[in-house]
Amino acid sequence: MDPAISEVEVNRRWRWLPGEFYWRSISQSVFQPDLFSFVAEPDAPRERTTTDDPDAVSAEMAGALRKDATPDTGREILIWDEPEAEESLPEVVYERNFRAKHYRLRLRRDGVAVATIPARGSERVARAFVAEHADWLVRVKAEQKQRPRQAAVWMIGTRVLWRGEMTEIRRAAEVPHRQVCLGADAFRVPRFAGDLRATLEAGFQRRAKIELTARTWELAAVTRMGVKRVSVRNQRSRWGSCTEAGVISLNWRLVQTPPSVSDYVIYHELMHLKEMNHSKRFWTAVGEVCPGWQEAEAWLESHASFLGL
Repeated sequence: MDPAISEVEVNRRWRWLPGEFYWRSISQSVFQPDLFSFVAEPDAPRERTTTDDPDAVSAEMAGALRKDATPDTGREILIWDEPEAEESLPEVVYERNFRAKHYRLRLRRDGVAVATIPARGSERVARAFVAEHADWLVRVKAEQKQRPRQAAVWMIGTRVLWRGEMTEIRRAAEVPHRQVCLGADAFRVPRFAGDLRATLEAGFQRRAKIELTARTWELAAVTRMGVKRVSVRNQRSRWGSCTEAGVISLNWRLVQTPPSVSDYVIYHELMHLKEMNHSKRFWTAVGEVCPGWQEAEAWLESHASFLGL
């Protein structure tokens, strides 16, 4: 271990889900990405007694604990009212995940902090874990508030992200129907006044289902990947996904990105048909079919907030 690096590496890198940063534990070599997250191993708790078990709760916490068991998902939601000394921190939701192997602290896009407790973990250790990284949580909460966003209301003259560029919504001239233009693309609208966002985003989705689906089949043929089905969906937390059965799902917002970026996302999902993980072999496969994937991820990192992710 490099003595110049503390227990938690401070280099932030872009991973797969949009808008995410991860922290990697050097001492444990743990790689657990999420929106903003710290990760720790559960097998070396700071305090543990013979009476400790995954469901044990200290007496002072018992009155403030609320549980919402969700056996279908393998999770149990544990929410504590934080003491007055911690009122400056975001609300923290403690979630037991019976499939998790590590403690994790992350900040969701809605500003709520979530602490994941692994199956063999302790709520007491999870609270200590949150307290230890309180400064980090406050800092990333502030960073989240500063991330740029698209305009909430889209009107004639508003600039929105389209085909990778901030493009002005313009009124189309000399056409038989009411249309607005974004670059070279035209979209019909019911009226020119008022908020056009819902109408335009519906048009984006229709166009994405045609263009992204066709492009996926094209790249699947080029890479000789056995895709069974392609769907374009309104995903709120990821750019795409792939199943072992060969079903690829893509986020319709990719139609707003540059073609090189949407191609990268498609290549990424296609390579999951070779490696259903993010191992070194997977990234090698991605690099073989998409040499510029690092630049594409950098673009996603800097523009994800404009797409509401």
